[in-house]
Amino acid sequence: MITVDEALDRLFALVAPLGEEIVPLTEAGGRVLARPVTARRTQPPFAASAMDGYALRDADACPGTRLRVIGEAAAGRRFAGTLSAGEAVRIFTGAPMPEGAERVVIQEDVTRHGDMVEIGPAIGEGPHVRPAGVDFHEGDRLDAPARLGPADIALLAAMNLPEVPVTRRPTVALIATGDELVAPGEAPGPDQIVASNGYGLKALLESLGAEARLLPIARDTRESLRAAFALAEGADLVVTIGGASVGDHDLVAPVAHEMGMETAFYKVKMRPGKPLMAGRLGGSAMIGLPGNPVSALVCGHVFLAPVIRHMLGLGRAPAPRARAPLAAPIPANGPREHYMRARLTPSGLQVAATQDSALLSVLARADALVVRPPEDGARATGEMVDYLPLGS
Repeated sequence: MITVDEALDRLFALVAPLGEEIVPLTEAGGRVLARPVTARRTQPPFAASAMDGYALRDADACPGTRLRVIGEAAAGRRFAGTLSAGEAVRIFTGAPMPEGAERVVIQEDVTRHGDMVEIGPAIGEGPHVRPAGVDFHEGDRLDAPARLGPADIALLAAMNLPEVPVTRRPTVALIATGDELVAPGEAPGPDQIVASNGYGLKALLESLGAEARLLPIARDTRESLRAAFALAEGADLVVTIGGASVGDHDLVAPVAHEMGMETAFYKVKMRPGKPLMAGRLGGSAMIGLPGNPVSALVCGHVFLAPVIRHMLGLGRAPAPRARAPLAAPIPANGPREHYMRARLTPSGLQVAATQDSALLSVLARADALVVRPPEDGARATGEMVDYLPLGS
């Protein structure tokens, strides 16, 4: 058996960042920017009013001063003239500042009398002007790689970029294996269960930015597994679920080897998830996950997520960890790194009472995996421990 860190290093060596493609900005949300892009314009392209009020010269911004209103400026429609001493222009938020104007007095600080305006006894802070380029300038760069969130998309739009270069989505073929499985909605036989792992892993992979294809369930025969691998041809990554152990019906490894798989490792010093294997099969990287539901999904967070991020060009790094105190004591750990389902509560991490790797309901209620190093001693309430956030 190898350690989790060693397994990650070998997995990273099986894949590489993918190439880029150009997509419309409307389809770029959640994608990874593949290379830096630069703004095509300055924002704002002119000095603009930050408030509704009156544009005037600094020298005229005195309490009690009366000014003649000579025009109006609104967003998208500037005042074309030049402001002189003793004059003001009615202005609205976002409008270009008139030539000669240096500040805006907000409308609450003035009184309007026909075409005259009188400044009140107190003038608020100013100048309420956004200088040209205060947000960004033409040629300013948005660095890559970066996952594009809503604010990034808005920024790219403001930069006048209708399309952007993004890393191609990794394609992942998911193959659940086993005679005991039926698809959700089907009627299981007396000795069968409903397949669940592939659906959870598909959701995880797609949330990370991959394109996941859930292939038909492969039965426990060499012919069925060969057919499933044929359907997965062309995928960047093939993920099998179940059949990766050494029982009489665990055929994934033998069939994959018959088809030319180059093994990178088999078995990891962790729980749950020890019977994990990986290698290359044809032009695809391959990861064989355990069949127990919790084991498969924990391995998804620990191994698949970092691999997908690496393929998207976001770097070679383990799943990010955080630290929090324990809400209750936990006993000493054994010889394998243990990922324990837990919930974050106001008093700290509450580790689930049962850690059975077949219980999906416990995992569904968890929002953290407490990480126990091998041979970690008993921990008391309040002690700080590492955990993997599971998100909402």
